[in-house]
Amino acid sequence: METKELGKTGILVSAIGLGGMPMSLSNRPPESQSIEVIHRALDLGITFIDTADSYCKDESDKHHNERLIHKALSSYQGDVSQVIVATKGGLMRPNGSWTRNGNPEHLRQTIRVSFEAFGGNKPIDIWQYHAPDPNYTIEESLAPAKEAVEAGLIRFVGVSNFSVEQIQRARDVVDIVSVQNQYSPWERQPETDGVLKYCEKEGLAFLPWSPFGGSRRHQGLQDISAIAQLAKEKGVSVYAIVLAWLRSKSPAILPIPGASKISSIEDSAKAINVKLSDQEVQRIDQAT
Repeated sequence: METKELGKTGILVSAIGLGGMPMSLSNRPPESQSIEVIHRALDLGITFIDTADSYCKDESDKHHNERLIHKALSSYQGDVSQVIVATKGGLMRPNGSWTRNGNPEHLRQTIRVSFEAFGGNKPIDIWQYHAPDPNYTIEESLAPAKEAVEAGLIRFVGVSNFSVEQIQRARDVVDIVSVQNQYSPWERQPETDGVLKYCEKEGLAFLPWSPFGGSRRHQGLQDISAIAQLAKEKGVSVYAIVLAWLRSKSPAILPIPGASKISSIEDSAKAINVKLSDQEVQRIDQAT
């Protein structure tokens, strides 16, 4: 597996990560299957795993994905010392919906629970503020993250669903290493809103969430002719083409495709060997 530096941290991680969300929502697979998927990802050399406290069914199930990942890492027979797990906090799941909560007291509490969900014996590798809450300033909401870094609960901090101006404000509070915004063939805003260029210039990792368009859209990749045609020409899946397309967009990009089946993470890992020419990238750009 190809590796790359995570922002300017000096830490090398796999150039493609694993997104844990599909393993913990209401249609989740059996736990044993999810653990097998995580173990297979590790076998393939994947050393970056993305999760969140809100990857769960509802509030009664909070932190499910974090605990699942910790269980999988603890039961893996190989070396996991180089694995980086990035989690997030700041979203609530009342009755399975998604709402923002940037209340500093809530964030202090959820950071502590996330720390314990990962075993409580080493700092959280990366904790990301999941989405800015308009009810609180960015400075108020990120103060608990800064405190947690100083207390040894968090190693690195990132942000998610942030604009350039919001990232700049966040960096005035605490050092930021990663930005996680939506980016897919259907959602290309990072190319035009300045966030991708900013991450590249400032040495921040850019983690595109929902790279395949999410559960409602991912099957529609077959209907984008340029992507389907390139997949056929190169003998790979449309998903591998999308991951290669994203990686071609910026050296800052580290895709985190979700998986709940071994075949899915195996397919994503194969994308590391898919190279697109500038002309092929333009074909996809024009088609999307």
